Amino acid sequence: MERQLVPGGFYKHFKNKLYQVKCVAYHSETKEKMVVYQAMYGEYAVYVRPYDMFMSEVDHVKYPDVAQKYRFEQVDPLTMQEISDNLQAVRVNSDNRIDEAYTLKEDSVDNSLAQPEQQVAAGDSVLDKFLDARGYEEKLDVLIRYKSRFTNPMIDIMAESLEIVVPEGELSGRIDSLRKVLQAHTKYEGSHLRP
Repeated sequence: MERQLVPGGFYKHFKNKLYQVKCVAYHSETKEKMVVYQAMYGEYAVYVRPYDMFMSEVDHVKYPDVAQKYRFEQVDPLTMQEISDNLQAVRVNSDNRIDEAYTLKEDSVDNSLAQPEQQVAAGDSVLDKFLDARGYEEKLDVLIRYKSRFTNPMIDIMAESLEIVVPEGELSGRIDSLRKVLQAHTKYEGSHLRP
């Protein structure tokens, strides 16, 4: 089975640095498929690399002491543990969109926070606290503090505000997925976003 790239997923380079895939892009002249990814350290530089090279195996002739099989392997950003292809952490739904907690929304060109059809009014003040929170740490604090008051439609709005997709499922699992994303952002990106 061919490996699948997960936009929004975190990948460990074989030299042990962490990156987040932002998207797949195409060279305007050659139409070559490229991966756009960002370092989760230092200056948080953004890079582009040919897709095939990004997905390739480590050159074990050149780097005989490297245990990692692939140049970049998807990992859980909190534990740096590899996400096994066998676990099928990523599922592709019938629309060929990826359902995964760390996935960036493909249709996030319009970042408006349109209310879903279901009414959210009962918890609007808690939702407002989340949306108005400055930075990932504050959002995480609101999520943890008021988790018993959130509903599925509210989780959808919160995910939209972060430009991610939280897979459908039980509310507690969706809140946990959102918490993990916020923890990862707090750990790896939070410090460089503070004024």
